[in-house]
Order: sequence, then structure tokens, then C-alpha cells
Amino acid sequence: MRKNLLIDRRTTLKGLGASLALPLLESMGWAEPGREKSYKPPVRLGFMYMPHGVIMDQFWPKSADSFLTEPPPALESLRPVLEHCLMMKGISGVPISPFNGAPHALELSTWLTAILPDADTRNRINIAISADQIAANYVGALTSLPSLELATMPQTHKENQEGLHEGYYSHCSFRSPTQALPAEINPRSALSRLFGKTDKSGELPKTDPLDRKMLDLVIGGARDLRRKLPRDDQHKLDEYLDSVRAVERRIAAIEHRQKEAALEKAGVSVSKRNAADSPPIEIKIPEGDRRSEYMQVMCDLNVLAFQTDTTRVSTYIGSTPNGVSYPELGFNDQHHSQTHHGNKDSEKIRKVAAITKFNIDQFAYMVKKMHSLKEGDGTLLDNCIMMWGSGLEDGNKHARENLPFIVAGKGGGSISSGRFLPDTKGNQGDLLTTLLACAGIPLDRPIGIATKQLPEIRG
Repeated sequence: MRKNLLIDRRTTLKGLGASLALPLLESMGWAEPGREKSYKPPVRLGFMYMPHGVIMDQFWPKSADSFLTEPPPALESLRPVLEHCLMMKGISGVPISPFNGAPHALELSTWLTAILPDADTRNRINIAISADQIAANYVGALTSLPSLELATMPQTHKENQEGLHEGYYSHCSFRSPTQALPAEINPRSALSRLFGKTDKSGELPKTDPLDRKMLDLVIGGARDLRRKLPRDDQHKLDEYLDSVRAVERRIAAIEHRQKEAALEKAGVSVSKRNAADSPPIEIKIPEGDRRSEYMQVMCDLNVLAFQTDTTRVSTYIGSTPNGVSYPELGFNDQHHSQTHHGNKDSEKIRKVAAITKFNIDQFAYMVKKMHSLKEGDGTLLDNCIMMWGSGLEDGNKHARENLPFIVAGKGGGSISSGRFLPDTKGNQGDLLTTLLACAGIPLDRPIGIATKQLPEIRG
């Protein structure tokens, strides 16, 4: 037994009404010799989405043997952590008949439900509880947030495919068959939720709660706690607090650039240069902030939420089916328009492949950060199940027979990773049912169209 004082696993640092959950420290007792069987790090479950499918020959590995050594172009950024990833080719999506004219209204909404909406009530939400919310219902009471829903774009797309409710276009999380869960697109608001500051009514304030004074008080409390911790826990706490500061600074920088851009657009100069100075060279800035920076901040928030056990379930909608462009990649064409390449327009194919790689790069950023964080006898990633994927196989023909998925993490030892399975026989519901089982979520029925679990995931 170590002589240092054991602290409660739910200890938080507080300042000005805000609270900051701690990462899992050995001083919390879960790693105490002789107590390994009584507690181990929890399994977290996360989902990250991209619409419109992929360019198949640039996404799937050539063979099971070449998966780790010769990854396809789309997976290059995952190369350092491929041994912690699992890919399965042959997972089919939900057949969309009788909604054949609504591929984009259904690609996201069926992704975690694995079932079609009710055809008789198509003008309102009526589908099924989603896999993430099934998990949240089971483990949500153990954390301050049952689940965390994030998105890159507003969930306000309006279109009328097959008379389906507009909410199907931009939501993947459904708390109940008739209630879609909104996702947070503002990183500042997401950070506020993690810090947990509320006003007297119990609601999050509209003003910025993360001022310097509050953070200084929280960090001051951390220094007091740090003196009581053993060396390994001191190092882990220092790394964690550095990451909190870094995320806050990056959010502040994004907000500052947005304010300056708005002022410049209104004709208000924000330059502090002397009149006699040479003018700055012209640099064309894409409309809005760099998407990669924005997405990485949201990924960092997801990591912080899991690291502190603030939640064990998350979803992140990287983009929605319509209206998305990627000027950061050197072109302004919308993602959707480029997917209709007819398998012969090489320039459109190139752009779709670049967009796919870009989105996987952001997923890789998050996964590699999780892999860098020590937890228990392994890493945070070892105790996560992170799934990246799309609701279409191929945006050109709206195919759903072979959906692209990447699963990262070992799920606390329940998943055998470092493999590519080229001949999987199963569907979207089978995959979701199996992943929830790997996360320790008991199910009283299969998810959506599932007919079985996929034992090959466990190895």
C-alpha cells in the first residue's frame, strides 16, 4: 500500500462556480496493488462521421497482409497507430427502399440507428433510439454528462427528399424514436459544458465562463493537489492541465480571428501598423476559419471529455451531406457535387479522395492523441472504441453495400486490433451491436437490422 493519501475518483478542481474533472490518477486507488479486479479504466465509445462515402481503391487496403506496412493513401496519417485499428470490408448498410429518392436524408440518420424511418410518419422524426444513446442510457448515470454530441456545421439543412423531415439530414443521435439530439458546434460552449459552470437557474451562461481568473483559481487548486501526489501522478496532472490551457488558447484565437474578420468586413480597420510601414503581402484566406484547426479543437474536447471521465459516449459529425466545401485543400467545390464523377472525371475523383483523406486525418489526430496519453497499464486509446465512418459506400451511385468503417482502440481488451478483415459478412446493425457488446453495454435486442454479432472483431 502506498503511503500517499488516496483521493476520490470524482474529485474536481473548482473556481468561480466552474469545475474541472481530473484525469484518472493512480492516487485515486483504482491502480492500487490488490485492487486491480475491483476497478479498471472504463471503456469509452465514440463515433465520428463523414458523408458521401469514399473512393474505394484509395480507402481499402490491398490485402490483410499489407494493412500495417502499405496502407492506402487515405489511411496514411493513421500509419503510426494502425496496429491499434481494425478495418472490416463487407459491412452493408440499411436498404433504403421505399425511400430510394432520399439517399442523403438517410445516410446520416440511419448510421447509428441501422433502421429506416417510419414511412407513414415521414414528415416528423420517427426512427429509433441510436446506438450511442443506448450506451448513454446504460453508463450515463456514472458521469456528469451522459453523452457529448459535437458537429462542425449547424444542423439546419432544409430539403424535402421523399417528404422526410429535415432533421434526418443532419442528426445521427436520437434519444428516443421521436427525439433527435442537437449537436454543439461552438467549441466554447462545448468547453463550458465540460467545465460545468451554470447560472442560478442551472443553465449554462451565455457569457464566457472561462475567463483568466477562473482558470487561475482552478490551476491554483491543482497546484495544491499536486503537492500531495506521487511523481507519476504529478506528471500526468501537469500534462492534463497543459492540454486544458492549450485548448482554451486555441478557442480564444479562433474567436479573435472571427471578430477581426467581421470588423474588416464591416469596413472597420483593426490594423495596428504604422502608416509609413510597407503594406503586408497579400495572402488569400479562405472564408471562415481553417476547417482542420476547428475540427482538431473539437477532437481535443472529445479527448478531454474521455480523459476526465466526464462522459463515456460521444458523437462528432465532421460534416453534413450538403453545402460543405474545403477551400483549405485548394478548391471551393462542394463535397456533394464532386461525388458525382461518373467514375470517369479524374479531377472530381481526386477532390473526393482529398476530402476523404482530410477527414480521416482529423480522426487520426484524435486517435494519436489518445494513444499518447497513459492510462493504467496502457493508454487512453486502449480503453476506447472510436469508430470513423460514412453512411454511403460511394457517393457517385449512392451505394450502401460496403460501408467504409475504421475502428480504433482496443475497448479495454475486448477488440483484437491491427487487422484488416477483407471478407466480413454482416450489416451495419451487426457492427453496432457487436461494438456495444465490446463496450460492456447489455442489449435486450439487436440494433436495427442486426441479426447477429461479429465474433471476428474480438479475434
